[in-house]
Amino acid sequence: MKLSIDLIKGMLYNHPMDMFVALADPTRRNILELLATSGELSATAIYEQFPVSPQAVSQHLKVLREAHLVEMEKRAQKRLYRLNPQTLSQFEAWVQQMQQRWSERFDALDTVLESEKKKEGE
Repeated sequence: MKLSIDLIKGMLYNHPMDMFVALADPTRRNILELLATSGELSATAIYEQFPVSPQAVSQHLKVLREAHLVEMEKRAQKRLYRLNPQTLSQFEAWVQQMQQRWSERFDALDTVLESEKKKEGE
């Protein structure tokens, strides 16, 4: 049963969208910021930074793992989390692409506005 649910989830959700869904939650963004400044942290060290239950933080970490924003490594009894630089690079590339598109649109709008100003001045 679990396999079929995972298969359905895989068909319905694409990874880029999962990334944005994961980033929509402020607690998950705070976890990412914590990992960005601290590097690799144990699950316990992450739990200790938040006023919610360890189970709630665990669910947030699961979402971040499924979105491939963080990686988890088991060492003995510890689960260590770190940012996934590959996914963050993909996200950064997407943001830059969107920024470029909007810059081009604003440049085109500036050109139209300048043209209209010149027509009014004549």
